[in-house]
Formats: sequence, C-alpha cells, structure tokens
Amino acid sequence: MGLPRFRPAWFALAFACAALAQSSAELDFVSTHTDFRHIRTEWTDKIRNEALRLLEERRRKVEALRTPEEITARRRYVREKLTAALGGFPERTPLNARTVGVIDGDGYRVERVIFESQPKFYVTANLYLPKGGTAPYPAVLFPLGHETPGAKAYDAWQRVLISMAKKGFVGLAWDTLGQGERLQVFDEDFGVSKLRSSTTEHTVMGTQTLLVGESLARYTIWDGMRALDYLISRKEVDPARIGLTGNSGGGTHTAYLAALDDRIAAAAPSCFITSWKRLLETIGPQDAEQCIPPSIADGLDHGDFILSFAPKPYMMLTAVRDFFSITGARETYNEAKGVYRALDREPLVGMMDADDGHGYSQPRRLAAYRFFTRALQGKEDESGESELRVENEEDLWCTPTGQVATSLGGETVFTLNRKRAQAIIAARPAVNLDSVRKLIAYQKPQGPRQMYSFGKLDRAGYQIEKLTYESEPGIRIPALLYLPVAARGQGIVFAHGQGKSAAHPEAESLARAGHTVLSIDLRGYGETRPPGERNGSDWARYFGNYDAAMTAMLSGKSLVAMRAADIAAAVDVLEPRVASVAGYGREGGAIAMLHAAALDARIKRLALEGMLASYESVVNQRINRLVFEQIVRGALRTYDLPDLAAAIAPRPVWISGGVDANGNPVPSSQLEKIYRGGVKVVRRHSADTAATLFSGLF
Repeated sequence: MGLPRFRPAWFALAFACAALAQSSAELDFVSTHTDFRHIRTEWTDKIRNEALRLLEERRRKVEALRTPEEITARRRYVREKLTAALGGFPERTPLNARTVGVIDGDGYRVERVIFESQPKFYVTANLYLPKGGTAPYPAVLFPLGHETPGAKAYDAWQRVLISMAKKGFVGLAWDTLGQGERLQVFDEDFGVSKLRSSTTEHTVMGTQTLLVGESLARYTIWDGMRALDYLISRKEVDPARIGLTGNSGGGTHTAYLAALDDRIAAAAPSCFITSWKRLLETIGPQDAEQCIPPSIADGLDHGDFILSFAPKPYMMLTAVRDFFSITGARETYNEAKGVYRALDREPLVGMMDADDGHGYSQPRRLAAYRFFTRALQGKEDESGESELRVENEEDLWCTPTGQVATSLGGETVFTLNRKRAQAIIAARPAVNLDSVRKLIAYQKPQGPRQMYSFGKLDRAGYQIEKLTYESEPGIRIPALLYLPVAARGQGIVFAHGQGKSAAHPEAESLARAGHTVLSIDLRGYGETRPPGERNGSDWARYFGNYDAAMTAMLSGKSLVAMRAADIAAAVDVLEPRVASVAGYGREGGAIAMLHAAALDARIKRLALEGMLASYESVVNQRINRLVFEQIVRGALRTYDLPDLAAAIAPRPVWISGGVDANGNPVPSSQLEKIYRGGVKVVRRHSADTAATLFSGLF
C-alpha cells in the first residue's frame, strides 16, 4: 500500500533532516578517510608543540644558571617580563580601610574589614588576630582559591586562619574577584553571578583586559599587594615576618605575590605549582587570572616564581592525585633545589606531597603550620590542629547585603578596564598595517600549496570538488571548490564560522550566479574543530576554542593570525583558476577574513557578514560570549576592526549584519556610524542569498 497523500509535519521535518544529514556527510568528507583521523588535532598539536619548544629553550637557560649573579639577573628579568605582561600596576592610593564589625572567638578574634585597593574598588576582608602572646606578631596573607560557596568563609580557609591565630599569627583573607561579596557581574534578581562561576567571570573579564594589552591578574595581584599594605599597617603585625599561603587560585596568587613583592618572608603555595609543559599535556590553560600572556614566549614557567623568591623559605604543598600534575610539581621542585643550591640555601626550599586530591586538606594544613612556625617564629610546631568552630558565611560578611554591588556600588573590573580602554583609544595613532602584522604575529604562507583531491559531486549548473590543501607544513585545511558551468571569472574564498558544510547554501547561490567559490574549514571550524570534554560545556559556550587560543597567546601568537594565514593559502589555491579573488567571511570566519584582506592585497573585494562589530564593543559590554578566540591581545592599543576595514580602501568592503559582544544583532544604522572610509553597510532581507545580498560587489 502506498503512502497517504497527507503527510504530517513531523514526516516532512524528518525527511528534511535526513536529506540535510546526507548532504552534510557528502560535504564533510575528511572524516571518512583514515589518512585524516588526526586533522582535528594537528593544528592544536602544532600550537602546543610551539609552546613546548619555547619551554624547552627556557629550561636549558635556567639549568645553565650557576652563580648568584646569574640568578639575580634572571630574577630581574622575570619581574620585568611579568610586570610588563600584567600591564604594570595601578597607583598606590589611600586604602580608606575601616573595621565594620568584630567576632569574638576562642583564643582569637575576627575583624570584618573593607578597604579600597583602587579608588572605590572595594575589597571585603577578614582579619584574624590572636588573643594571647605578645605583639607584634608574625602574619600570614591568605589569598583565596576558587572553592565555593563562601569564599573567605569556606571551611578549610577558616580552619587555617583560626589555627594560625591560635598559634600566634595574624591572618588576613579577602574575597577575590567573582567570589564571596565581590561578584563582578551580580544578578540582583537571582542573587548570584550572571555567569554562574568565578572562573567564568574571570575569563569574561580577562577577555576585556587582554584587548587593552593587560591581564586580569593585574587586578587580582594588586588586590593582594594592597591587602599586604593593610596587613603591615596594623600595629599588631611585625612587617619583617610576613608569610603567604593559599590553595588552588590562592596557590596561584601565592606564587605571583611571592615572586613580585619583596615584603614576603616565607611562602607556601598549595595545589598550584606544576609546570607549563605538564599543564599543556594534561588539563590545559586554566582561567584568565592563571594565564598571563605572553609569558611562555617570554621564557617563563612556574619555576621562575620560586627563583624570584629565592633564597627565602619556600614550601610547595602538593597532592599526588591533584588535577595539577604532580609530575610537573616534582620536576619544578628539582629545578628549584638547583637554584637554592647555587645560592647555598638548599635546605630552605621544600616540598610536601600528600596522597590525596585537590584542596587545602589537613595534611597540607599541618605541613603549613610547621613551615611557618619554623620560618617566622623560629621554633617547631607541636600543637597540630585542634577542634574549632567555624563561622557561617553571613556572620563574616562585611557588607549589609553580602554584596559590594548592592551595598557599596563603586568600581568593577569592567568599569576600570573600560576607562583604561577609552584613554588608550583616544591616544591611539592612525592604523599602521605593519604594526598590525607584527602585533598579531602574522606569517604569510610560503612555498607551493600541497593539494589533494577527493572526488567531485555533480550538481545542476556546477560541480563541487572535495579537496584539502596545506596552509603550512603539517596543517591541512578541508575545502570545497564550487566550479560553475558558466564561470564569470570571479573567485571567492568563503570562510564560515560554522565550517564549509554550514556555508553550502550560500556557496551554492554564489556558484549558481557564476562565481568560483573555495569554501574552507579554517582551523578550529567544521572538520577541524577539535574534540574535547569542554565541547558543549558552559566554558565552550562562552569561550569556544579557549585552550588553543590561550596557548597561542601565551606563546606570543594569535589564532586570528593563523586563520588569516589559512585564507592566504586558500588564495594561493584559487588564484590560478580565476581572474580575481574576493573574500567572503561569515560569523566567526569574518574577523579572520578581515585581517587576511587587510594584509593581502590579492583579495580585491571583501564581504563580511555577522561579524563582531568592533573590539571596542567587547570592553563596552559587561558580558561577552564566543569572542575569546577572535581577539588579539593588545589590539585596542594599535587598531580596531573598523580601522582595518577602512585601511583596505580603495578596495571595496561591504558589511552586513554585524553583532555585538554577545552575538546579538547590531542595527545597520549603528554599523554605519562605526564603519566609514568607503565601507558600505548593506541590509539582508529574509529571502536574500549571498549572491543577491552582495550582487553589486561580486
């Protein structure tokens, strides 16, 4: 019996989906060839291998250090490079510190404190003070990790600080950015961060700070330095006996602060120190405050934090089953011992590795008590860790509402960075393409293109040739070459942010209009999108190919430049077949196409659709999504996207459907104000194809 004449909507939808899947399977051809089983990772491997090469160069240099003078020179180099990568530090302004409440504990008391690390940039802190003993006491600065809930009220942190107070130490913990009372993107309706986690907040803000050539760590480290200013301002504290310890993100800032601030006398980072080599081989780069580009290009590694602190007492607190590689920690410890040995202070550096997981667990806490008692009190700790009562989070609040945003207002990283960006943009010189080329680390592909064909598909009025080409040695780019029967001589390189399969309807419309189209999977898109556990996660939905993009930045490179090189290599492939070459970039492919056209005069015409309107828009919006892999560190100091478009003149540039930092449409009227200098803004109607939309250009 035949099918009924009436077919329900679900049948039509299922039929359409099946047809689409079949079409996609034909167009995404590389996955069916065993020769290309590594194509999704070969470009990320190349980025990682370049970083590993730089780290190996650095290892050999540090291994060759023999004398105190050489180590002193290295320390000076490390501090100069770190400070420059951070963007320098703010002015040391009045703290305006005040105590807003006191908690009376058993053998200690806690003061609830607010100070300003920058004017109206409020920091909420808890100061733990001993009741017994004789002042001035030694003190311990305690930067926080990313554990939630509670931030400075987190159970393990309180246990450390209360125990230290009972042992005769003053302790200071403060809420870091995105945690506790200092949520930077607070949602008053739901009472939580709009971005759900502190690390997501960090990296959204870090995207903005990178655009002005700085690091989010500039803000977090400065908070720590000002916390130290406050600590030593207290009459109860001996400024010559300051210790520093924290776990995870707090271990990160223990490493940073100890390396950069000479006032620290003893340091014990917990669950952070490993090595960049092992990080890149395991969990990859972490959130924005834990990555300071271009530190790998500058020849820096975790061991340099310890070297910069030497020869003062240093204890690495590690976990065998941590996600921070214990192998890397042990390798870095061995390097540190060599440095201390050269300074005749080897007994002052140590390592404790407990057979447990990530966290400031009791074995590491006990090791910390012994270390600081010996280093700062000159005696051995025999008391261990007694039973104690921790406070609930609300009792440790410094603000009435539990949030700076609703109690005090003031500045955020977003507002401070936006002011810095505005000043930089106002003083920025006219765009210079040589400066752009250098900044993004663009390398034009050299030599002939290696190409391989994988057959043709016959279509009405055109053919599709399936091929790959080498963008650079070892980097293969899948592509579809649309060959119209009645070619008009115009060639178009088409880069779509969703890959060549998603580009097919537009490429088809252009081919049917007589254009020869080379539709490509830029590295990281389409069939070159890397697999990984972050795909589909909140992290991936905010930051895309974060690991590759951040590793490239750490190595002094940019994913934008690499994709622009993929386009230049595509021009090499297409140019012999056509009279002239145009570029069409859509969504994520548009920024790479814009850079490619600005740096390659062979692209005679340019169409950009659905592109981020400007880098400035990223620093002018509190939240950004899926722009991380599109940015260039320090771009706003040299250029913005509208500058590149204008610099392409007199070659024609047409733009349609720009988006803001969250992917929302930007009105054409606003685009017309942003893009001038001969750039044409065109409007897409619902029925428009690429061929009709850009008919006057192609």
